[in-house]
Order: sequence, then structure tokens, then C-alpha cells
Amino acid sequence: MPRFMTLVQYDESALPAGSPGPEAERRMGELLEEITKAGVMLDTAGLMPSAQSKKVRLEEGELSVTDGPFTESKEIVGGYALMQCKDLAEAVEWTKRFVRAHEGLAVTCEVREIVEG
Repeated sequence: MPRFMTLVQYDESALPAGSPGPEAERRMGELLEEITKAGVMLDTAGLMPSAQSKKVRLEEGELSVTDGPFTESKEIVGGYALMQCKDLAEAVEWTKRFVRAHEGLAVTCEVREIVEG
């Protein structure tokens, strides 16, 4: 079965301070339990804020390292999910449910199939 990487993107400056709240945490917990029991979720995690990250870039043979936060980027990758689904349509359906669990936030998810072998 193919694997899919979902990249969770959002505007870091628009996030509410603290936790997302008990209702959002409940919705996410229920979804994660369901998707794990369905055998779809292989791994998922949030990422530390961009202020605690670095970008390594190769351009015209020169390497550079830039400290975060990255003000030139409106949306950042803030998390990921690694899923095993029968096809892209199933991966998109699970991702739509994930996005809905974040009601009140502007969240974008990019779903991409992983190249195997």
C-alpha cells in the first residue's frame, strides 16, 4: 500500500497563545485514535516554532545557514503526518478530517505520495 506525507502549514504569527483549547484537543485526540485504529497513521508530530530552526541552502555552489524565524515565509511547515492509505483519495479524506479538527485556525495541508523503492 502506498504511503503519503501530509505537511501541515499555517501562519505562525496567527496562532493563539498557549494550547489550542480543550475542545480542539478532544477533537484531535478522537481523530488520532480513529486513524491509528484504522491502521492508516504511521507517524505524526508537530514541529518546534521556526524561531528554533535553521535553513540550510545551497545556491550556486555556496552553502548558507539562516537562523529562524523566517520572516519571508508567511506559512511554515508546523507538523506532519505519515499515512499508509489505499490511494491518494483516501489520504485526502483523512486529511480533510484533520483540517476540520482545527476549526478556528487557518490550516493548509499538502498531501504527497512517497516515492517507493
